[in-house]
Amino acid sequence: MNTLLRSPFLPGPVAERFLLGVLRQVRRYFGEDAVRARAIEAVTDRVEPDTTVLVGHSLGSVVAYEALCAHPEWPVRTLVTLGSPLGMPTLVHDRLRPAPVAGRGRWPAGLTHWTNLADRHDVVASVKELADLFRPAGAAQGGVLRDVPVDNGWKVHDLLRHLTARETGAAIGEGLRAG
Repeated sequence: MNTLLRSPFLPGPVAERFLLGVLRQVRRYFGEDAVRARAIEAVTDRVEPDTTVLVGHSLGSVVAYEALCAHPEWPVRTLVTLGSPLGMPTLVHDRLRPAPVAGRGRWPAGLTHWTNLADRHDVVASVKELADLFRPAGAAQGGVLRDVPVDNGWKVHDLLRHLTARETGAAIGEGLRAG
């Protein structure tokens, strides 16, 4: 928190409100089963038989990941995470469902491509590289996770900046072609 409060990109009161809002969302998601279930249900309601790419931003990337793990029958082959806190130990990674084993999160069944995009100044995505935390356990599982840095300017965690980044378009396009 001290790093964020001293950030040159956000004045102190703005950074504090932002971080408290993020922490409140994370606390509710992991602490209230009904909130978690509703969030995953919202994703479930939108996945169709022809859905091959799933995109999640911030806490939405956690919801997307957990929904994929809970639904191995889905046709989703590509996951794109934007500004993801999935790698944050204790606060997020250690509380995932299914629980990580030996520090490694489960690779969602059927997933072949995962691109994780993060701005180097984004504190929500404090762990920028997820590849070592979610590598498939065996070669038979297949799957590739690429960590891709993006530059969102002074709006380091902004969804619109992420969605309009060339790297995001490339990852989604690759997923659509592969699907």
